[in-house]
Amino acid sequence: MKRLKKLGVLLLAIILVLSLAGCRVERRPEGPDTEETPQQTEETPEIPESISQGEGQEPRLTVHIVETGESREMDFEEYLPGVLAGEMQNDWPMEALKAQAILARTYVMEFVADMGGSKYEGADVSTDIEEAQAWNEEGINERIIQAVNDTRGQVAVHNNEYIKAWFHAHAAGQTAMAVEGLGLDGEDPPYIHSVESPDSEEAPEDDVNWSETFTKAEVIQAVQTTGQEPGDFDSIEVVEAGPSGRAYKLQIGEAVVIGPAFRLALGSTRMKSNQLQDISVEGDQVTFTGTGYGHGVGMSQWGAYQMAEEGRNAEEIVKHYFKDIEVIKLWE
Repeated sequence: MKRLKKLGVLLLAIILVLSLAGCRVERRPEGPDTEETPQQTEETPEIPESISQGEGQEPRLTVHIVETGESREMDFEEYLPGVLAGEMQNDWPMEALKAQAILARTYVMEFVADMGGSKYEGADVSTDIEEAQAWNEEGINERIIQAVNDTRGQVAVHNNEYIKAWFHAHAAGQTAMAVEGLGLDGEDPPYIHSVESPDSEEAPEDDVNWSETFTKAEVIQAVQTTGQEPGDFDSIEVVEAGPSGRAYKLQIGEAVVIGPAFRLALGSTRMKSNQLQDISVEGDQVTFTGTGYGHGVGMSQWGAYQMAEEGRNAEEIVKHYFKDIEVIKLWE
């Protein structure tokens, strides 16, 4: 009888051991020979051969400085602070500056890869704002340098390709699709969407709400740059609006013009956006009234300002304005 009890106790012990073994949690061994994070397997876009210093190495650029007429060779990250200082105020929130740095770096990579270099002979890129980005060496300060250093090598990509890193000053609450905002031929890139933009109340009033008056002759001349003759007119109508509400097509006399091209012909610093609230024609005067500043595509700078103030980081800001993208690091 005692022997049977001993056998029973032994069987219970065996069952208990087996049940505990079935609940064991497998843990990955830790130590110098194992990785704490999964290995990065995704491919990265190629650095254009003309500026490449080797895989994982910082590229080197030849930059044409239009202000002095010289071309200067410099490391990529040496060039970038002047761009950041030219495109955004150097006292803005750090995460907004960093978001702009990511896009500025991406812009150059896509520009060199797509365009193959500057229109200025022997240069990869220039400080000519009609060709590329703004440039302001005098505006570089410690905050600009920190924003560049903190995002060193970071670019935005979609399906392993550099995105077109569009940005603008003020979205008037809603960003535009590329076709309606830029007059882009073909389809909108898959990473562009029309999204609400929390543009800061700190923005200058004349960037938020503006009104500009042109002569009829100025309007007719702008229409003529599109290859059309409007004739005389006593009104202008928006005949097609884009997803964000911006004027995509306007009827001016006998002509129908594409909004973005017409805006550029009139002058983008005068007709600040195509988010129009009113158009009036009185005698020889044509007055456009609208909201926001810029083409409206991609990142709103005043939106980035507000998101940074609310505690969002640079990557979150960029991913708000561009969908289905990744921010990756190409060099250390």
